[in-house]
Amino acid sequence: MPGISARIEFTNHLVDASSIQGSDPLLAGATGRLWASPRQGGKLRLELQSEGGGGDTQVLVSEHRFQIYDGSSETVYEGTLPEEDGKDSGSTAEGAPPLGEVEEAIAKVEKHAELSGAVPSDVAGQPTYTLHVAPKHDGGLLGGAEIAWDANHGTPLRAAIYSSAGGSPVLQLEATDVSFEAVPSSVFEVSPPPGAKVVDLNPSAESAAGHSEPTSKTGVDAVQKSLDFKLVAPDSLVGLPQGEVRSIEIDDKTAALATYGKGLGGIAVLESASEPGGESGQDSAGGLSLPKVSINGSQGEELDTALGTVLRFSRGGVDYVVIGSVPPAAAEAAARAL
Repeated sequence: MPGISARIEFTNHLVDASSIQGSDPLLAGATGRLWASPRQGGKLRLELQSEGGGGDTQVLVSEHRFQIYDGSSETVYEGTLPEEDGKDSGSTAEGAPPLGEVEEAIAKVEKHAELSGAVPSDVAGQPTYTLHVAPKHDGGLLGGAEIAWDANHGTPLRAAIYSSAGGSPVLQLEATDVSFEAVPSSVFEVSPPPGAKVVDLNPSAESAAGHSEPTSKTGVDAVQKSLDFKLVAPDSLVGLPQGEVRSIEIDDKTAALATYGKGLGGIAVLESASEPGGESGQDSAGGLSLPKVSINGSQGEELDTALGTVLRFSRGGVDYVVIGSVPPAAAEAAARAL
């Protein structure tokens, strides 16, 4: 395949944007263009023009480098993609994986998910095959996912995620017009506007130079010894048994991550020391002002989505974040039980 150019549509029903003040315009959906070329190690460019008119988003991938520009905040996120293990440096982006590898990958997926057959379909006027994937066991609020690929070129033209409530997809990226032809190299020669803030997502220079990273500890007692605050990690949380308690590093500070239950229906709790003078709800991430919720007298913030809930609050100098593919009531009950 020489390349692909397509008009695309991004549908987002994950969050009720009207309930979030200062929300990202992409929460309302977007339309845009996509270009991809297998030449020179593979290149991809994606442009999304938000329906909210608050700034466009652009993604550029060139070989193992990526760059994401958020027009609403005039910020560029850039970094390096991991290389595939055992990847032959002489291979091309057009090379299909051996049949054995495909069968092995399918067998692994079928251990945890139900796969439909390849159902004939149509996307952007192109003959396609659609595959539906659904979790075999407790998937929380995740109902399943679908992917449709072009019958002649094997190129994905539609991807969608559904909630357990069914109905329309909560997230969908779909081509509406497609052309399979060579893409000029000039299409990928784009730069963010002058003055844009740049955020480097690569590991720090010290880590890249071979400096050792902090060793993660597991178990309540071992993790507690690495913290400068009192860890809250009950044996069970809202009826879910404790899974693992592990120390992690956030902004060069040691924090704790505890999981409860199994599968996507479980709950994770992140605990970290509060910043001096900080208070939950005063500095919302990304400029978003989330709905407020009371947790045993402490004010918190809650993000309710079709696929799960994120709730955060502070108490006694510790920040708590409760995450799970569960309804808000379940997340709130877990937070109040801590």
